[in-house]
Amino acid sequence: MTATDYLTSGRRTIQLELEAVQELLNHLDGAFTQACELMFACRGRIIVTGMGKSGHIGNKIAATLASTGTPSFFVHPGEASHGDLGMFTGDDVVLALSNSGETAEVVTILPLIKRMGAPLISITANADSTLARSADIGLHIPVDREACPLGLAPTSSTTAQLVLGDALAIALLEARGFSSEDFAFSHPGGSLGRRLLLKVDDIMHTGDEIPRVDTNTPVREALLEMTRKHLGMTAVTDADGKLLGIFTDGDLRRTLDQGLDLTSTPITEVMTPGGTSVPPGQLAAEALSLMQARKINALLVVDEQSRPVGALNMHDMLKAGVI
Repeated sequence: MTATDYLTSGRRTIQLELEAVQELLNHLDGAFTQACELMFACRGRIIVTGMGKSGHIGNKIAATLASTGTPSFFVHPGEASHGDLGMFTGDDVVLALSNSGETAEVVTILPLIKRMGAPLISITANADSTLARSADIGLHIPVDREACPLGLAPTSSTTAQLVLGDALAIALLEARGFSSEDFAFSHPGGSLGRRLLLKVDDIMHTGDEIPRVDTNTPVREALLEMTRKHLGMTAVTDADGKLLGIFTDGDLRRTLDQGLDLTSTPITEVMTPGGTSVPPGQLAAEALSLMQARKINALLVVDEQSRPVGALNMHDMLKAGVI
């Protein structure tokens, strides 16, 4: 095959799978709504099963459901016949995938699923199949042609199964009001979990690392404090330690433009009153959004009495994986 042949084959495959997804979109009907309602009301788990390539897709669907607020797991239908049916209960909902609807390993366990009273949802391309007829709710994938030119390798059909599984998962996510914070709790080990679960007090500088000066400090000494603490700013506090303002690199540039004497000018004359601050319990992701909205590179962290208890900058966000 030439380079052109490879591109032609790839584009034809993608086009055929796009057509399969479009057909699925056109055929989505009330059965989808019924399936969502049944899964939403499930008191147990969504048990997904399927054989071969449908099983691989089913495994992914179960993982997507579980990570988006719908407790779910995958059971191999062959293993189900050898003991794993003990994982099923009458409170569960079974989601069974088979393109033909006649997969022997899946069909074998259907009577046992029915006997225990677990509702059954099928995903199949054959609405007249054994699986579809046995299901309480049948979801039909109208795939007449695989992208494989031999018509043998599951391609368009498995793509449609995957898309339909995602549609179920996202519909349930929205019905549950599942939030990004909920998602992060099921992904604490990844960058998303770090970004959404880390709080400001997990990454802020504390104690002597906080740059701070009092109201009588001249600008020159404030600059020395900023240099020592490496955060590009310093807090300005009153005699009780409460935050009055902040002095940043930007304030320094404006001070130099005014030609003020850095040795004699008190910091209170050139600081930004109040400044931008956050509480220690705030999510680091929210603090990052605030910094980006205000176009600033550093933040002070204050307690309920407006006393600085921490400080952080963009470098800290980057180091912690929040960015």
